[in-house]
Amino acid sequence: MATFFMFGKYSSAAIKDISARRTEKADGIIKKYGGTVKSSYALLGDYDLVLIVDLPGVKEAMKSSIAIHKLTGISFTSSQAVPIADFDELAEEI
Repeated sequence: MATFFMFGKYSSAAIKDISARRTEKADGIIKKYGGTVKSSYALLGDYDLVLIVDLPGVKEAMKSSIAIHKLTGISFTSSQAVPIADFDELAEEI
């Protein structure tokens, strides 16, 4: 499993439909593609929310992002995260 940070930006229409039920549906999409939502937060600043998710890979992250956008109107910028210990190990190989 890979960890992804999915940064979301609400459209005007997406804000109108905020609800716990919609959040559950979005979490269900992550599960549909083999993942789990580790945590999610509302943000102030450049992005409105962040989902921290584990997914099998990049393809599943892309599918999840597209499916959640279709459901909610929230657009996502996603980044794969690497644990610092793994990053340090990679850096030592150079």
